[in-house]
Amino acid sequence: MKKAVVTGSTGQDGSYLTELLLGKGYEVHGLKRRSSSFNTDRLDHLYRDFHEVGTHFFLHYADLTDGSSLVKLLHDVQPDEVYHLAAQSHVRVSFEIPEYTTDVVASGSLRLLEAIRITGLPCRFYHASSSEMFGSSPPPQSETTVFHPRSPYACAKVFGHNITVNYREAYGMHASNGVLFNHESPRRGETFVTRKITRAVAHIKHGLQRKLYLGNLEARRDWGYAPDYVQAMWLILQQESPGDYVVGSGESHTVREFVELAFAHAGLDWRELVEIDPRYFRPAEVDHLLADASKARRVLGWEPSATFKDIVRIMVDADLAEVKEKLEGGEATLRLQVDSQGRNM
Repeated sequence: MKKAVVTGSTGQDGSYLTELLLGKGYEVHGLKRRSSSFNTDRLDHLYRDFHEVGTHFFLHYADLTDGSSLVKLLHDVQPDEVYHLAAQSHVRVSFEIPEYTTDVVASGSLRLLEAIRITGLPCRFYHASSSEMFGSSPPPQSETTVFHPRSPYACAKVFGHNITVNYREAYGMHASNGVLFNHESPRRGETFVTRKITRAVAHIKHGLQRKLYLGNLEARRDWGYAPDYVQAMWLILQQESPGDYVVGSGESHTVREFVELAFAHAGLDWRELVEIDPRYFRPAEVDHLLADASKARRVLGWEPSATFKDIVRIMVDADLAEVKEKLEGGEATLRLQVDSQGRNM
């Protein structure tokens, strides 16, 4: 039985990857940060008490800001594969907390690579790079496109990407980068623009919210479906030789298009319900991201399964169903999240 360590296991990608690995017969060890509240809801359906016979999924306390915890985790688990997905991944927030973002995203990746080197494990390492690294470089973007990051998050990811290449070349590690373009699902965090939109659609449809406030509607992104993208992560580590791969759908759409489809799917007119708030514009915008994933298709045999319209429909339907279930259950705590100025986040 292969063993895998997944950092960021409690996030969208981590939960889908954990499902995939368990389905392939792996023993999976997830990393989680200490918190006063439970933050494992995406994994609750997979968790079994470790006292039970046949348990193959375990959660461990560790943190990317604490190198000793990473060394101990790797020493104790002795994994065959390490999937590094954890990050402070909200681009707009990275402008507000740039130092913390850099510590987790850049230095955290270095700490994990050093932990592997120090323990001498012959494991395979996957680093989750980001299409945000391309920034203002013109589309389409491939493995040979020059990085021009436009946020603290993207700058930190460039370091993580390059230090992974450095450890591969310096120490002969089987260390690879997956440059994943935007990928969404019903498990996407509520503050990311796609989930913010679909969640607002559900709340407005059920009379729980009046308006949705957004920033730049003209930004173009290459959107895919998260379960497809974790399949690419696994395929990357199954290759005999390490390498770097761009993963994306090969088509781009504006935020405006996402809004139009989401509201229309619920029978709503977005033009009456969406307003622009300049506070949500980034200090430095990324206008157009579009993947050239021909290498991933050719070498990995990877193909996306869901279209842009499929993704919007899946997310809207999931949020509508969630709100309806909570209302029918009489959940008293169902209410809007608002920022300090009383506007929808």
